Amino acid sequence: MKEIVARHTIDQTQSVREALIKLDEIAPDSILFVTDTNKKLLGSLTDGDLRRGFIKGLDFSNRLLDFVQAHPVYIEEGNYPLSEIENFRKNMLKVIPIVNQEKIIVDILSFRTRKSIILADAVIMAGGEGKRLRPLTEDTPKPLLKVGEKPIIEYNIDRLINVGIEKINISINYLGEQIEEYFGTGTGKGVRINYLKEEMPLGTIGSILLVDNVENDDIIVMNSDLLTNIDFVDFFKTYRDSGADMAVAATTYHVDVPYAVLELGEGSEVRSLKEKPRYTYYSNAGIYILKKHLLKLIPQNKFFDITDLMDKILEMNLKLVTYPINGYWLDIGKHEDFKKAQEDIKHLRL
Repeated sequence: MKEIVARHTIDQTQSVREALIKLDEIAPDSILFVTDTNKKLLGSLTDGDLRRGFIKGLDFSNRLLDFVQAHPVYIEEGNYPLSEIENFRKNMLKVIPIVNQEKIIVDILSFRTRKSIILADAVIMAGGEGKRLRPLTEDTPKPLLKVGEKPIIEYNIDRLINVGIEKINISINYLGEQIEEYFGTGTGKGVRINYLKEEMPLGTIGSILLVDNVENDDIIVMNSDLLTNIDFVDFFKTYRDSGADMAVAATTYHVDVPYAVLELGEGSEVRSLKEKPRYTYYSNAGIYILKKHLLKLIPQNKFFDITDLMDKILEMNLKLVTYPINGYWLDIGKHEDFKKAQEDIKHLRL
């Protein structure tokens, strides 16, 4: 049983006093879910429920079921409507049980530790050598270089965990054994971490075929050397609502022209004049969501970049959309980027 389930559940046969003690232990998230011996959800119990029961004349000799709310809010396993979960959070619900078809509690969503639940697999690309960051990367893989208190890659893993991702695949190559040793199987973070080991360079997406079992219809893929506060929930919702086969996160890149620009028609005819215009372009941010069926477009055991996949998607008239990152994003590729990250992290909440 997951630790969080044990912390927030209590058997119907336990006493009111035991319930009070347990509620005190889990404050400020003081809510228990009363279950039968099979962990089937019977009701919810808070300090307020006990207080109202005492006012009505109940006492410590009564059953817990005499105090409970018999129709608590819950989420069905495998059915996680993002808008509904967002409404729960906005309505100040802090802890919600997740139940299977038999209403047995299989997990607990605590908004203290998770923002939402996204049903997707995740792949983090962490096999690069980080040559531009040498000598820092001579003995340490770039994803394990610390920014502030923890490695770059750990910020991204924690951000995925925060939206309920339970299985994370990490593609490793250069000094990859250090990454494997640092995170292990992922149990320390409450997730499953699987390592994809390239026998030969497979490009920026080719190693995704090394995943043993893609469990969900959607896959989040991202580079490990990014520092970002991207809103994965909004990104996923935008992608899903668009009906796209793939979405690529994008950052804005501005070019300011310091002169007046003449826009010409045919020949030398001037059609308009723009004084010192700013042109905005969208750049690939190294974070993607794609449908599982696109894996069939990736060749086995061959070097294949994510841009090659996007070209194929466009050639086949499949749907590719962008998602603008409105928050913070930094690709840590050079020494000046790494230095900037050390300063920025002091003011960011990642």
